[in-house]
Amino acid sequence: MSPCQRMCVALPFLLLILVATPGVSVLAQTGGLPYTPVVTPNGATLPFRVVDGVKEFHLIVEEIQHELAPGMTIRAWGYNGRTPGPTIEAVEGDRVRVYVTNRLPKSTAVHWHGLILPSGMDGVQGLSQQGIAPGATFKYEFTLRQHGTQMYHSHGDEMVQIGLGAMGFFIIHPRRRETRIDRDYAIFVNEWAVHPGSSRPDPNVMTDFDLFTFNSRVFPGTAPLTARAGERVRIRFGNVGQETHPIHLHGHSFRVVGTDGGDLPVAAQWPETTVTIAPGQTRDIEFVAIEGDWALHCHRRHHPMNAMGHDIPNVLGVDQDGLEERIQTLLPGYMAMGETGMEEHAQHAGHMTGPDNTLPMMGGEGPFGAIGMGGMFTLLKVRGRADADQETEWYANPPGTVAEPAELPDYWRSRMP
Repeated sequence: MSPCQRMCVALPFLLLILVATPGVSVLAQTGGLPYTPVVTPNGATLPFRVVDGVKEFHLIVEEIQHELAPGMTIRAWGYNGRTPGPTIEAVEGDRVRVYVTNRLPKSTAVHWHGLILPSGMDGVQGLSQQGIAPGATFKYEFTLRQHGTQMYHSHGDEMVQIGLGAMGFFIIHPRRRETRIDRDYAIFVNEWAVHPGSSRPDPNVMTDFDLFTFNSRVFPGTAPLTARAGERVRIRFGNVGQETHPIHLHGHSFRVVGTDGGDLPVAAQWPETTVTIAPGQTRDIEFVAIEGDWALHCHRRHHPMNAMGHDIPNVLGVDQDGLEERIQTLLPGYMAMGETGMEEHAQHAGHMTGPDNTLPMMGGEGPFGAIGMGGMFTLLKVRGRADADQETEWYANPPGTVAEPAELPDYWRSRMP
């Protein structure tokens, strides 16, 4: 992602100039914000205007066409044309007003997950409000009396509506922060059941999901995170899905600095290389960036993969000699797979036609060949100050710092069983 692209994704409201109307202040946000604006990779930030001192937002919940990665598009439900919906950012103490327009074929409500507010603004259909009927608009208004990484999502038939993508971040910055954050990212972890050859996620699936996403994208369609060496980076993770996701960052030790309850005091923070985000939780991590191209992924083994099938017999180590020829008499073009592993699925995808609107299990090319990953996987690309224009290129490792083929010394060869 180029610096220009990152600016367009991260700061859409910094260049937002609002036309003055009675009772509306003119806001030209070109700098001077009391926080580092959040970047939502593959996402956006929700613009706002200020009306009589109140920050005013507009959400539209609707059916959307959403690309998981090039070659696969699904019919999802989201906010303002995307899933996750655009990130809402505000500051502790702000008064906010959110208009929600429903373009779904059924009623809905928006729950402000983790926010402290009046119960009538909590957004639970039937409990704290009437449902927002198709075509109707409701208004939510409250004062932000906390800070932290929070979320918003449907709370009307939420199994279906969240299962189809109706979620987003609501990030409340503290009025003052002792430590400056240079890069601030927000990532939703989620899982989907989009059966091969289909385009509509199946909200009835409880456990056997076949796609796992960062911000509703799968690798190689996930945007990389970028930074400069020595910068302090915060990554905020949110989860309103079904499963727990242990997210691992290569090459760094980070500190868990925040939960959905807000920032943790320094004495309560702890070091990790993997942070687990359970359903309904958010977790914030911070670290100082180190040069290189680093993997960021869920560490459940089948989550960094696409189009998983769970009813396939285990043929690992099975001699399939002659099997292809016999099956090809019934199914021309058949190729036996899985005898030595799953990576060959990605290799076959280059010359075999799979089901419509379905991705191979693995994909993505790196500087040394196929990466052999999919799903909940992306890259953290960190460059030195002298390489500021090379963040879209592969990292050039210094000489002598890349693993390479070698002759095994006689000492070790003689001790091999």
